[in-house]
Formats: sequence, structure tokens, C-alpha cells
Amino acid sequence: MDEIRGFGGEATAIAADVSDFEQVKAIANYTIEQYGRLDTWVHCAAVSLYATFEETKPEEFKRVIDVNLMGQVHGAMAALPHLKSEGRGALIHVSSVEARRGFPLQSAYAASKHGIDGFLEALRVELMHEKIPISVTNVMPASFNTPLFSKARTKLGVLPMGAPPIYDPSIVADAILYVAEHPTRDIAVGDAAKMMLLAQRLSPELMDTYLVNNGFKSQKTSAPKSEDAPDNLYEPISGFDRVKGEFTSQEQSVSYTDWLEMHPTVKGSALAGLALGAIALLGIPIFNDGELF
Repeated sequence: MDEIRGFGGEATAIAADVSDFEQVKAIANYTIEQYGRLDTWVHCAAVSLYATFEETKPEEFKRVIDVNLMGQVHGAMAALPHLKSEGRGALIHVSSVEARRGFPLQSAYAASKHGIDGFLEALRVELMHEKIPISVTNVMPASFNTPLFSKARTKLGVLPMGAPPIYDPSIVADAILYVAEHPTRDIAVGDAAKMMLLAQRLSPELMDTYLVNNGFKSQKTSAPKSEDAPDNLYEPISGFDRVKGEFTSQEQSVSYTDWLEMHPTVKGSALAGLALGAIALLGIPIFNDGELF
């Protein structure tokens, strides 16, 4: 909050458990009391569990769903009446690339993120049917260097990590700001996210094979971490009140496809250039008004 105020902005912090609808509703109501209206709601609270499905307890699976999926549902339910009263606005829900492609060792997390995608699709169409100009955006990041992994419950015997490449969290922040100002249906954040979603659309079996070969070892570090180590699955834990996690030395500070996504004019030219390059590599002649060039 101090950083926001240092830039001349206003900020108010309210602690809440997103799995409790009344607590989330209280945030929306307090916002109206403080600022008079609500025009953009960004929801990104999440917890994670690293374990095979067989090692996952029913109550653990349910807790991930309660926070990651029901928390997002509660956020939309709390914000929507206020957005409707304004007659406009934006609902921005941060899910994951796992909203479209589940990873091994994360069955509960993948299920929760797939659920977000489903409920947002239904909600979006309902608002379109009512002709209410509220944009509904699904933000789907790849792996980002946040404390999520260090706080996660793990049954792997080691500290988990996001599957590389790992990106600077500021890239997600930029994407959220962009979709708040430019209504967007879905946005995959990080070059790797776009590549994985493309591969999933083209051949789910290919992604299966890739994850069999890479999805297990790529999510494990060499640092020991026991199942009894503190985690935030049920309660907050101290020491992680920061933006970045443990992987700063590995993070990438740029996502080129994201930059193109947020610069549509340049994007068109770049895609045309890529298309011409692909055609040239294939040895296909290009004609313009009957002339070869």
C-alpha cells in the first residue's frame, strides 16, 4: 500500500478468506462506502497442493476447490450487483494455463482452474444476453515467480516450483491492467502459456506425451521440504508478504507475445512478417498483382 500511495494513488487493504462469501461481500460493500462505486474487480487468490491424485485427501482437494474456484465465484457474486448498478465495468479473473491444460501432481489445482473457465463462459453469455456492457476476462498465466510455490502444501519431499520458463510477476500485472482498459475475453500470459494452449488445441495427446516426459521433474527443486512443513492450504503463514518468490535468478523479464498482444497494430505487422518468413522457409513463391517477389 505504501508503494501505491508513493505514486499518488489510494489503497485500502482488507484481509478476508475468499472461501467465505460473507467476507468477500464485505470487501465489495466497503469499497462502495469508501469510493462510491466499483468499476473493476480483479480476483486472483489461490492455494496449491503438490501431490499425486492418489496421495491427495478428499478434504485437501475440497479446500483447493473452495479457495480457488468458489473464491472466484464469491468474488463475481459480490461484485456483479455493483457493476450492474453502474451499467458497465470489468470482471477480471486470474486462473492459470491449467484452466485449459491440467498438469500432473496438481489434480485439485487443475480442477479448480478448469472450473473458473467454465463458470466465466456461462456468466459472459448471460451478461451478453442481458445486453449489459460488463467485460468478463479469464487471465491464464504460465509459471510466475510468486511465493505460491513456497507456500504450497507438498507431498513430493522437495520444494515445488512452476514448470519453466518462469516469468517476472510484473508481466501479469501489466496484462491485468491492459484487459481492465481493453475488454478482452481470454488472455494467456507468458510465451509458454500461449505455446502450451496452442499445442493443447492441436493435439492433446502430444501434450500428454510432453508432460509424461517433462511434467514431473520440471515441477521439483532439489531443496528438501517435508509434508509437515508450514503451508497456507488452510491458514495464512507469515514470511511471504512479498511479490516475488524463490526463483528470481531464473525468471524471464519479458514475454514477447504478451507485448504483441498489447500492441495490436504492431502485432498485425509482426504476424504478417512471421507468415512471410514461414512461407519463405517452405519455398512457396509469393505473388503481388501477378508479379513474383
